[in-house]
Amino acid sequence: MTLSRRELILKYIVEYFIKNAQPVGSQTLIDAYDLKYSSATIRNEMMELESLGFIEKTHTSSGRVPSSKGYRYYIDHLRENDIDESIKHNLAVIFEEKSKSIEDVIKESCQILSHMTNLASVVLGPNADEEHLVSIQFIPLSQNSATAVFVTDKGYVENKTFIIPKNLNITDIEGCMKMLNDRLKGTPISQLVEKTQLLKPIITEYVKNNDAVYQQIAKALLNFTTQRVSMFGSNNLLEQPEFSQDANKLSKLIKLIEAPEQMKGIVEGDNEKFGIHIADEENGKDLEDVSIITSDINVGGKSRGKIALVGPKRMDYDKVLSALEYVLEKIDNLYDEDDTEDDNERKN
Repeated sequence: MTLSRRELILKYIVEYFIKNAQPVGSQTLIDAYDLKYSSATIRNEMMELESLGFIEKTHTSSGRVPSSKGYRYYIDHLRENDIDESIKHNLAVIFEEKSKSIEDVIKESCQILSHMTNLASVVLGPNADEEHLVSIQFIPLSQNSATAVFVTDKGYVENKTFIIPKNLNITDIEGCMKMLNDRLKGTPISQLVEKTQLLKPIITEYVKNNDAVYQQIAKALLNFTTQRVSMFGSNNLLEQPEFSQDANKLSKLIKLIEAPEQMKGIVEGDNEKFGIHIADEENGKDLEDVSIITSDINVGGKSRGKIALVGPKRMDYDKVLSALEYVLEKIDNLYDEDDTEDDNERKN
């Protein structure tokens, strides 16, 4: 990659600020990157970068920091796009165990991404209107407990353990679950609760008018429908200087962390390979000093939802984008290989 002097200086300003969270001056660049340009030459280039809107001056220092426009240019033109070998190493164990479910692989990958990038990672489940129930499996555990397993066509799985009242026959509950499986199979996830309510008279008849069982089933389906967001590493954000030293920014960040489903509204409509939402570019989305990077989780050509990485505007975009791309390619390839093997076995 051949860069002009101005581009090289911008690249170093972005990378220094990402690493140190300190405004950058000309002498800082010379010392940190052993530049052969004079301090005056670098100052002139920085003045031009500032006039073009790529960097900006802070109120507390004579140094400069990247602007949202500067970060965007860095992402599009200046980053190295090299995957951190330590991330590959930490992820290797997950992708070696092919017996794991897609859901477990995604969640464990997100935990590692959060740890390695010092950001929060979020799994945003598939659109509930586009996801359908495949089956409900009922597994007795003892005389007074059982587990119901709900599975969708997007690979999402939810388990619910029931306590069975002593006056109920487990056979009756098994019959009830079979009926639900027959009646609800193929139903869009967004319609499960409504359809289950319509089946309440039949459910209570199966279990001898025991309303407690219906309530447990309804609650399980409600959780299954609404809890489509998982967040990992949120404490990483609270330790970032942007938020730990600014009560207002911290307050807004906590609201985002405590209600991560709001991110679905922020990232809705992302059609590119990566949705990159940089603070101050997102008018009306109240992302003060927060950036979000998202990408679809695709397995065998089907979307399984999105992964989002959340952090300060100063996040290491090169490291984050490279790591996220690597993880998503490995997930897709892992299960695509399994599908190919299954197809070959069926042919033989």
